[in-house]
Amino acid sequence: MPPFQFVDWWGRESHHGTSVVVKMENPNWSVLELESPDGDFQTGNKERGRNAKQLTWVLLLKAHRAAGCLAWMAHGLWAVLFAVKRRLSTSPGSSSFANRPRKGKLYRAIIFVLAFALLMLCFELVGHYKGWHFYTPHLRMPHSPDLQSLLQSVYLAWLYAREHYLGPSLQALANACIFMFLLQSVDRFTQCLGALWIKVRRIKPLPHLESFELGDVEDSEAEYPMVLVQIPMCNEREVYQQSIAAAAHLDWPKGKILIQVLDDSDDIEVQDLIKSEVQKWQQNGMRIVYQHRVVRTGYKAGNLKAAMNCDYVKDYEFVAIFDADFQPQPDFLKRTVIHFKGNDELGLVQARWIFVNRDENLLTRLQDINLCYHFEVEQQVNGVFLNFFGFNGTAGVWRIKALEESGGWLERTTVEDMDIAVRAHLCGWKFIFLNDVKCVCELPESFETYRKQQHRWHSGPMQLFRLCLPHIVSSKISKGKKANLIFLFFLLRKLILPFYSFTLFCIILPMTMFIPEAQLPAWVVCYVPALMSFLNIMPAPKSFPFIVPYLLFENTMSVTKFNAMISGLFQLGSAYEWVVTKKVGRASETDLAGIGQLTEQEEGLATTEQELPVPKLADPLQPHKKKVNRIYRKELALALLLLTASARSLLSVQGIHFYFLLFQGIAFLVVGLDLIGEQVS
Repeated sequence: MPPFQFVDWWGRESHHGTSVVVKMENPNWSVLELESPDGDFQTGNKERGRNAKQLTWVLLLKAHRAAGCLAWMAHGLWAVLFAVKRRLSTSPGSSSFANRPRKGKLYRAIIFVLAFALLMLCFELVGHYKGWHFYTPHLRMPHSPDLQSLLQSVYLAWLYAREHYLGPSLQALANACIFMFLLQSVDRFTQCLGALWIKVRRIKPLPHLESFELGDVEDSEAEYPMVLVQIPMCNEREVYQQSIAAAAHLDWPKGKILIQVLDDSDDIEVQDLIKSEVQKWQQNGMRIVYQHRVVRTGYKAGNLKAAMNCDYVKDYEFVAIFDADFQPQPDFLKRTVIHFKGNDELGLVQARWIFVNRDENLLTRLQDINLCYHFEVEQQVNGVFLNFFGFNGTAGVWRIKALEESGGWLERTTVEDMDIAVRAHLCGWKFIFLNDVKCVCELPESFETYRKQQHRWHSGPMQLFRLCLPHIVSSKISKGKKANLIFLFFLLRKLILPFYSFTLFCIILPMTMFIPEAQLPAWVVCYVPALMSFLNIMPAPKSFPFIVPYLLFENTMSVTKFNAMISGLFQLGSAYEWVVTKKVGRASETDLAGIGQLTEQEEGLATTEQELPVPKLADPLQPHKKKVNRIYRKELALALLLLTASARSLLSVQGIHFYFLLFQGIAFLVVGLDLIGEQVS
């Protein structure tokens, strides 16, 4: 029988309220003592002399606070109900059955667990109401044939199966997940120690030379290498101008740089806009070319591969890659390419991202926490101690020789950046991460966009792991680097992390409420996750007020990451989905014009204000696809499962488990109703 007994709690006497003793003295009221339920009545001199007017004001203030609290709760409940109604009326698929998304196997599994939880909750309530409080040594099967005896027999059979079969199996799975959880926590704690060591010791990659410029003023540009700048884009109406302008203002000799605008847009109007923008900069003397593929295969990898096949690429030594929403500072190339000088083993220099819209809404704030930890801790520690990390796909400079020796861009996965980084590492090339070189970009502002991005980022590594494992084992790198790639880079951080996050906190924890023979200790449910969230949020100290929403949101995202990991590992259909991350275009005209003025002052350009093509934001009157907030069924099903488990936990008087399940269920409900990101009216 479970260690927590419902009978004892159910029959316990409870005290309602607190006793107040009031004494009449002359015409005034005097409060003598507030007596606790279990304590003896004591007289004292506390609060004597308080008159009736003072007591009335206290009561009025308390009533005012209570009314305000009730009004706030009513307003919040009304807002939630209105949001639910709006979601149900505007969600895609609500008007047409044919347009509804296909139900996946994971959704069916969650619905099965939810149905089981609801059935067990009803069964437990009926059992306790009927007084079926059985202990295992005293179980006796009834012999009368009536309906109540039949239900009692089913209840006894359920208790027996729970104790001898379901409980041990669930506890074994929980123990395995707890071991994975502790292993991943140790890895994260070790990385944080490495980041702290780097910060205390002020470890920083330093180039062998300070500048490319020689003493000879007449030939100061001779030592500058040839650099190719690539800007891959696809239907980037909102950001194409600012990205091209930022690349055009890079501080590099004009004869030593070429900008490739790699447009994969299928919208003819967007193609014409980008062509026109490129022509403006060409007329202004900038070496920039426009390239559009007729056969658009391979997504971004195919786009970059086609660009590298151009004949003129052989004249260039390095290639810098920027996605369409990235805006490098004018000195980006001077601060990154200099590290290649005198370091022939260096294949990649990666810069850090910063976000122009991190304070836009709660979703962008939580993303900023994750990515600050990724760059400040993961990338920096791996770069300093291992000279290897996953290429972020943008804001980096590659040695073209390293790309060619590694096999170039391949279209076999949805994470072409990680693919080329792993293959370059197997070929012996080293990487450098520069935490002080920052490139401005955007974060997804809607949950739909963020969800699709995370699906691609977590399904691709599993595809890559299946393809690269034989090459890793047979490569010539050291055994330590092989172990790091297989066990840390892929298994622990890409497979085990999403697996235990979803299984432990979204399935096993609520099931332990209905199968109490299996238990999760409080330190697994609360204390260790809180510590890990604290470590994650340390690189972004201004985000400490969001530590609780961050912890809850990371658990809600585990269902998306788990689904993506499974689809990538077993090559399911959704593993090869590629959806371009939608941008809003948060950079203003003033910011981009300021870049142009700064470059003009430094280099003494002769262009006038009329000749300089100042970028403009996309016309807000242009027709766009209609946006709607969606309803996410897996998240809503998990919300119902966790809230059901919290109700069962309340019956069992489990404090910390109840609060975790309650708030985590509310978090799933908020995400399932798409209330966390951009709201469309």
